[in-house]
Amino acid sequence: FFSGCAGAPPAGREGGNISVPEAVNGPAGSGVMKPAWVDSTDAVYDRNSYVAGVGTGRDRAGAEQSAFAALSSIFRQSLQADQTISVSYQEAVRNGLTESWTENTSVENAIKTSTAMDLVGAEIRDVWNDGVTFYAVAVMEKARTARLYTQMIQDNRKIIDALTGIPASDRNSMDGLARFQFAMVIADANQVFANVLSVIGAPVPEGLRHPDDYRLEALDIIKNIPVLVTVENDRENRVRNAFASALSSAGFRTGGNNSRYQLRARLSLSEVELPTQTNKFIRYSIEGNFVDSATAEILFPYSIVDREGHPVLSEAEARAVRAAENKIREEYTQSLSAYLSQLIPQR
Repeated sequence: FFSGCAGAPPAGREGGNISVPEAVNGPAGSGVMKPAWVDSTDAVYDRNSYVAGVGTGRDRAGAEQSAFAALSSIFRQSLQADQTISVSYQEAVRNGLTESWTENTSVENAIKTSTAMDLVGAEIRDVWNDGVTFYAVAVMEKARTARLYTQMIQDNRKIIDALTGIPASDRNSMDGLARFQFAMVIADANQVFANVLSVIGAPVPEGLRHPDDYRLEALDIIKNIPVLVTVENDRENRVRNAFASALSSAGFRTGGNNSRYQLRARLSLSEVELPTQTNKFIRYSIEGNFVDSATAEILFPYSIVDREGHPVLSEAEARAVRAAENKIREEYTQSLSAYLSQLIPQR
């Protein structure tokens, strides 16, 4: 139902209007002639100037959605970009996160009004109903698409330059990490845009860096951010070691008494009286804050609360500490990594 196409569409078939020509030799009872694009988009939209996709549905909305999907599949056949990253980019643009990084609004306006990054500028040109099924054709004009996608790539490159063009002294920081992670997301978006240009046969701007370049930069920044870990009421540093292990799994190195970033935690143990139980119970709680000591800002708060029991109180306490250790090792890395992936760079 789809192919690369081009040529001026016939009069009366633009803007998503349902086709109702005067001829009545269409399907029985419909009184509508079947448009040529239903069977072959090339018959209406010459492939030298257009890319078109046809979709069907039980109603008009379903047919239009199907048409956009058919059009998008033409580009995604050769697309290697991570779709999760692509979604992150769209959300960032729609939430206004790129507005302060560029003076050109072409990216924002185009992305905000499109259903997908590889459908910027696409439109429904015609809809037809045979009495049972709705048909729709989604179209992208190649010349306009080439101009639009080239401009978006150029705008994104300016954003990447602004994000990464920071002094070396500011690089190994949480803001530096956020900048390079965001640059990676934008570079992934540029990969999608470049793919569209390649599919329609338009030249791709030179000098595009691969997203992995920024991904590696971000990993290098994490490795060069030392984090001081301190835990109050921690016997034998067991909780501290659990936090240090979790930080290491997230890519950080621990130590340094003068570290800007610190994980300050407190372990609390208290007996819990449960009259209906023969076991002794110890309630444990841990409050741990990832702090920027330069600003005294709590970047990532973390807490756990639970209890452990045993006939012997000392063993119940030992079990509580072990349970706290295990939870930190199992949960903290994942929670911290989720926080880091959502960091927003500051202008």
